Amino acid sequence: MSVDLREFGWDAQREEEFVPHAGEGLIPGRVVLEHTHIYRVMTAGGEVLASVSGRFRHRAERRSVYPSVGDWVAVALPRHERDARIHAVLARRSAFSRRTAGDRTEEQVVAANIDTVFVVAGLDGEFNPRRIERYLVVAWDSGAAPVVLLNKADLSDDPAARAEEVRAVAPGVAVHAISTREAGTLSVLGEYLGSGRTAALLGSSGVGKSTLANRLLGQELLPTREVRVADSKGRHASAARQLVQIPAGGVLIDTPGMREIQLWDTGGAIATAFADIDALADGCRFRDCRHRQEPGCAVRAAVDAGDLPAARLESYRKLQDEEAFQARRLDARAALEEKRRVRSIHKARNKYLKNRDDA
Repeated sequence: MSVDLREFGWDAQREEEFVPHAGEGLIPGRVVLEHTHIYRVMTAGGEVLASVSGRFRHRAERRSVYPSVGDWVAVALPRHERDARIHAVLARRSAFSRRTAGDRTEEQVVAANIDTVFVVAGLDGEFNPRRIERYLVVAWDSGAAPVVLLNKADLSDDPAARAEEVRAVAPGVAVHAISTREAGTLSVLGEYLGSGRTAALLGSSGVGKSTLANRLLGQELLPTREVRVADSKGRHASAARQLVQIPAGGVLIDTPGMREIQLWDTGGAIATAFADIDALADGCRFRDCRHRQEPGCAVRAAVDAGDLPAARLESYRKLQDEEAFQARRLDARAALEEKRRVRSIHKARNKYLKNRDDA
């Protein structure tokens, strides 16, 4: 089997980046599925099972440097009946990350090297503009271009009005109302797909990501489940992230539905996702205005005048508070790790001095 990796996004820049690895006898591949400690990697010779090498594991300082779906990796093919070995991960051009679920302060890379992030929401009982705002913050932070897809338009009395409602909270982002039951509404997605391009589907459980992926693939490749009729709550269909090739060209990454999506280090993504508030802030009396109780706040004035929805400002504040809390946790973790590092150095030094004196 021969595979043209250019269809998967391989290009001249990647070829140049790979020269040192090629000199070591390694070949390029792209991670298409991640299991526990095992990866399915697409190479020019076909798909192989691979695990990270011992040296890679030894040098890895944190979980986020391990391969993720969408990563380009340097692989050594097996000589006998065993898995291939991943020796390196090429630099990521974009990466969708979140904080791991639970209490651990650790980055989880959900998908890498994405050109377009399709933020999928359902126009049923689960429709929630506030949740879309949260996804857009993470999408902008990834480095990819976000596009909002309002699925299940056939279940909405006025999908056009819903789309306008989302456009009001998604400045600079394309918004499309679609239905997986109406093939004609999906034609607009063609402008974001194509040979060598990578798109990712992100959204909560039950919004129809896997069904949408199956429509683009032209077959029932990914599992789907119905939502609960009583409350429109979704059920997890995709159990793992997976990269699949689209017959019309390009590749698509489907991700499991996420009940919670906790922010990681968003950089300036909140300002980008809330560009309308960021623009209003230029008129505030104080440059460091937090738009709460400070006098001369242009943002609160816009809310009072009815030019900015109060719910949008509240969402902005909530995300800012979450980002600040996350930053404090990261600082605390960094301080603890530095303390442990210094303690380890002192322990090693004392052991060396003791051994030298005993000698």
